[in-house]
Amino acid sequence: MTDKPRTGYEVIQDHLRTLDASPGVYRMLNAASEVLYVGKARNLRARVSNYARPMGHSARIARMISETASMMFLTTRTEVEALLLEQNLIKQLKPRYNVLMRDDKSFPNILIGKSHSFPQLKKHRGAKTEKGSYFGPFASAGAVNRTLNQLQKVFLLRNCSDSMFEGRTRPCLQYQIKRCAAPCVGKISEVGYAELVADAERFLSGKTTSVQADLAKSMAEASEAMEFERAAALRDRIKALTAVQTAQGINPRGVAEADVVALHLEHGQACVQVFFIRANQSWGNRDFYPRTGSGAEEPEILEAFLTQFYDDKDPPKLILLSHAVENPDLVAQALSDRAGRKVELNVPQRGEKAELVENAARNARESLARRMAESATQNKLLNGLAEAFDLDGPPQRIEIYDNAHIQGADAVGGMVVAGPEGFIKSQYRKFNIRSAAGANSDDFGMMKEVLGRRFDRLQKEDPDRKTDSWPDLLLIDGGAGQVSAVASIMAEAGLEDIPVIGVAKGIDRDAGKEEFHRPGMRPFALQRNDPVLYFIQRLRDEAHRWANGAHRAKRAKAVGVTPLDEIPGVGATRKRALLAHFGSAKAVSRAALPDLLAVDGISAAMAETVYNFFHRD
Repeated sequence: MTDKPRTGYEVIQDHLRTLDASPGVYRMLNAASEVLYVGKARNLRARVSNYARPMGHSARIARMISETASMMFLTTRTEVEALLLEQNLIKQLKPRYNVLMRDDKSFPNILIGKSHSFPQLKKHRGAKTEKGSYFGPFASAGAVNRTLNQLQKVFLLRNCSDSMFEGRTRPCLQYQIKRCAAPCVGKISEVGYAELVADAERFLSGKTTSVQADLAKSMAEASEAMEFERAAALRDRIKALTAVQTAQGINPRGVAEADVVALHLEHGQACVQVFFIRANQSWGNRDFYPRTGSGAEEPEILEAFLTQFYDDKDPPKLILLSHAVENPDLVAQALSDRAGRKVELNVPQRGEKAELVENAARNARESLARRMAESATQNKLLNGLAEAFDLDGPPQRIEIYDNAHIQGADAVGGMVVAGPEGFIKSQYRKFNIRSAAGANSDDFGMMKEVLGRRFDRLQKEDPDRKTDSWPDLLLIDGGAGQVSAVASIMAEAGLEDIPVIGVAKGIDRDAGKEEFHRPGMRPFALQRNDPVLYFIQRLRDEAHRWANGAHRAKRAKAVGVTPLDEIPGVGATRKRALLAHFGSAKAVSRAALPDLLAVDGISAAMAETVYNFFHRD
């Protein structure tokens, strides 16, 4: 009989003897060596000694201590380094008792490119490697697109790619609907276009009144000179500028640049609302639902959120908070070091800043109420699903698979994921079909490839199923044949314990008459008005939408692709010249060297490269 591993504050007391007063990070592990908690300390010995006492802890900390079987330590030079290391480890290890920000998507910006004499106005997401002026962040792609749409009406900047710009011989539709000055065909000079760019940058930097005043002055001058068409165009631009400012909602006068971060905590669930204020304008808001670490309070949740949220984002000069964080000076120092300038944390009590925080807090409160109501409905549906299909319990992760292709062309497999909180879009995956199954329109073969790749990778990354990446249920768009094929695939992989359900249209292929298939069992149907049936239909339709969207994107990308794209040195300009001269890529492939030399922009060396590409044998 083996002795039960020691756990609790006595184990922590044993580790305490080896610690000194250095700053650092500690990890608390259970008997299975799973990390329960990651923490930081200015003084490791003093911090860990708090856990070594048997009394005086909150219920959450007491549970954590009781499960602790061992500890690990890393010392750092400063407490700021300890804070940054702590948050990196939390994001990597996802310990149960830590606060964890689960949504870590990047935010879009507006970019006015500077690598071209006529800069392009466009949306940008990701690393800021391209030369130009960046404005943001915006809360969502929708917020950016709305602003871009209005900015084009006001400043008439082009949104086309450089290759499209170079190939224009007449103005495009954007010029016709008064959203572009058509610099591609000389409708505006380089100097005139540069003035439009400067106006756009002034507006996005917060100098809206001066831009509006200049437009009003130009309109008056055009009217006095009886240039009524030009005056009308300027009037339309002023209207569009007013619409931009109206659409941006709250536009604070006294706050030029800030993020407003408000937290609402209820029944162990949290919502954090972040509003982006830039250039005295509101550029949208986003809600987040961090995991609260089994019962953390507002100061700890907000501190963890800030350090994780700004891990890969530039913090603004001012962050307005609904609650004070545990270590405000430490967090401000860490964010200042990351930004390379001073970052201030402020919990305002009165005035315009307090109103901004209250507005964000109200949004957080309402968003959390909606989410909790939706979660209750979702849990009821998951329980109904478990009952209808005799599952061991309500599934926490459902993976739904579908394929999309047109007669085998551009075949794509899609996977969507759902759980207690609805669709988990960050977990969606696309699979480009690589095998001959796609070209042969073999749905069974495509499903075998998709599931094989999915579970091969999962078994390599998490063979012991310790993470929440493993599904509790697979839903397949198909009947008995597909289900049998999937069951054999799962059996080969040794994964027969994961339930598989096939959703097939009924006799009339009518929604509401679906038949459900399970391995080795007779098909059956649910009542037409059963909420579980509607739930399954939504899951299947979402998988269908996702797979079809991936297929359309792949097909659109393939349109316009020719063998010329594979020839070294042949870019967009030479490709256009060759196609304009010969009419098709096939004609280019048959052309002799003298014919290729006759094309404008094709040198002797390039002609030989093109000829050799098509005549390698």
